[in-house]
Amino acid sequence: MNIVVCVKYVPDATGDRRFEQDNTVDRVGVDGLLSELDEYAVEQALQIAEKNEGSEVTALCIGPEKAADAVRKALQMGVHKGVHVLDDAIAGSDALATSLVIAEAVKKIGDADLVVCGMASTDGAMSVVPAMLAERLGLPQVTFAAMVEIQGDQIRIKRDGDAATEVIGATLPVVLSVTDQTGEARYPSFKGIMAAKKKPFETWSLADLGVEAEKVGLSASWSEVEDTTARPPRTAGEIVTDEDGSGAKALADFLVSKKFI
Repeated sequence: MNIVVCVKYVPDATGDRRFEQDNTVDRVGVDGLLSELDEYAVEQALQIAEKNEGSEVTALCIGPEKAADAVRKALQMGVHKGVHVLDDAIAGSDALATSLVIAEAVKKIGDADLVVCGMASTDGAMSVVPAMLAERLGLPQVTFAAMVEIQGDQIRIKRDGDAATEVIGATLPVVLSVTDQTGEARYPSFKGIMAAKKKPFETWSLADLGVEAEKVGLSASWSEVEDTTARPPRTAGEIVTDEDGSGAKALADFLVSKKFI
């Protein structure tokens, strides 16, 4: 089975995140890492490969030069091959343009039986790229999976919603997205870290994919951020005392003013 898992390099949520002058996310001048939600996708891809002898998993990432670290993390976890699409023209792309580049990269990798994605990215949190990718590839989509089972060319997932649980089935090839309910992702072992250094890792440009630069980037995006405002510095909290028995009311009034209750 040929499996492609899409991974994203995102700004570290614990670091100092900021925007560029064009109001796009700064992905170069800040610390970044493999998106946590994509770690679950890598884990599911590896588990599926381990249950299907002869399977191969390729990690695919789009992003600036530092985004190669996301692919390396996937290789250290056990992925067999890595592909990094690196091109300055991609900067500022929205979900539509991103899905175009991913789709063409998947086609270049070739003969994918399964394309695995996280449920969303931790920086954009749009959750639309897997559906767009499926449309561009002409494949069925089975998304937001909390559990995945594959037998032969049949895949079945369980999707947990607020009011009901759905069981969805399809015939491979498909685009799959998984949630954090599928189980914890494995940590890279020392052996895995050393082995990753010898695994195939290719870097492709838009020209390699046959994608015109005019179709991606901020100028080609259907949406853009017009303005951003830095978060104000954190101030000291309000202390509620209860010396005269009014503390509970003061606390309730505060919660009401903030619309928490």
